[in-house]
Amino acid sequence: MRTIIEIPDNYVQRLDELKHQRGVSRSELIREAVEQYLQSAAGSADNAAFGLWAEDSHRTEDGVAYQRRLRAEWSS
Repeated sequence: MRTIIEIPDNYVQRLDELKHQRGVSRSELIREAVEQYLQSAAGSADNAAFGLWAEDSHRTEDGVAYQRRLRAEWSS
């Protein structure tokens, strides 16, 4: 699919330098960059839940103990 985008001139210059070094087209470089960005963005969404417990630094309770305490409330 073709699309039109605006990017700063200094980006175009850097892309042109890179395309000459690598021997690929500017379009190929942009496709690679978009693919890397999309993979990175998807990865950060996947990893968003990891470490949530660690972010809550005032929490000293063990995760399993916390889970058991919460489940105990269900039977009350």
